[in-house]
Amino acid sequence: MRILLATDAWEPQVNGVVRTLTKVMAELKAMGHEVDVVSPDQFPTFPLPTYPEIKLAIGAYEPVMERFKSFEPEAIHIATEGPIGLAARRICLEWKLPFTTSYHTRFPEYVSARLPLPLSAGYTYMRWFHKPSGRLMVATPTMRDELVRHGFRNISPWTRGVDTDVFRPRQEGEPDVFEGLARPIFLNVGRVAVEKNIEAFASLDLPGTKVIVGDGPQREELAEKYPDVVFTGAKFGEELGRYFACADVFCFPSLTDTFGLVILEAMAAGVPVAAFSAPGPIDIIPGSGAGVLAPGQTDGLREACLACLDIDHVAVRKFAEGFSWRACAEEFYKNLQPYPEPEKTRFWRRLRRLARLRRKPAA
Repeated sequence: MRILLATDAWEPQVNGVVRTLTKVMAELKAMGHEVDVVSPDQFPTFPLPTYPEIKLAIGAYEPVMERFKSFEPEAIHIATEGPIGLAARRICLEWKLPFTTSYHTRFPEYVSARLPLPLSAGYTYMRWFHKPSGRLMVATPTMRDELVRHGFRNISPWTRGVDTDVFRPRQEGEPDVFEGLARPIFLNVGRVAVEKNIEAFASLDLPGTKVIVGDGPQREELAEKYPDVVFTGAKFGEELGRYFACADVFCFPSLTDTFGLVILEAMAAGVPVAAFSAPGPIDIIPGSGAGVLAPGQTDGLREACLACLDIDHVAVRKFAEGFSWRACAEEFYKNLQPYPEPEKTRFWRRLRRLARLRRKPAA
């Protein structure tokens, strides 16, 4: 199948959305599918206010339309709600083409954390954006239920995976990246920004050392406010894997993520996870034997962190081994087909016919 992905989140951005999309597209190619990615690096861009690492495409509509015509996709997935996603959505609606979407970020909560806008405004936009989608893919049952309460429909599951080769337990004889720091090591990895609720972790009274791996607009402020916390900056690939592997507990304080890919990465390294009872953690941790949930979303995180010190790291790793990027890609592919046979086949044929017609010069 020829699959077109339209996304405002792509490399060189570093976040869970980009890791998910790049891994899944690579798996789809390995499965024999053709994939074309429309992403910000192909356009003139400007930085997103308050989040300059994200670049927003300028003038996307005409170029995206040309990509539709030249690639003739048999399936279209719109991953994000930014300029590229809006352009692809508009084209699909104008040409009456089926498409799917996914919900990666709790956008209304994200905006409300940064700007004086009500949650209702964010959810109005998100419902409008995703309403024409044949299927809206979400990562967890909790997120599905939350979106249903907000009036979303056509929701389908799309879980996540983890690279168990990069993220693995520390082997005997391998160096300790935290050598010289007091144990236990409580680790957080992610963007240091207000929507990630990092301060809830930085302010905890814990034994040993708190370490935050990542960068972002709140890093300098928190580093000055909490001098006992070690800020390492961003780490990537195998080096990031070593930071996970050398930690004793991973703390995930975010309340705005829809999944929290770093949770699986920590578990794959054999590191138990402490988190609030929020979408993502509440779907992964209970019954896993790989972490502890705080009872609510405002307190109890310290107790959860301390309780994680008693968890068997071997059991944590075993739980994470149940997730794979291939299974994630297979579920994604299944969700690309929002119409049952034989309607689905007619839609794909119609898409290709329309694309070919639009490639012919006007008489």
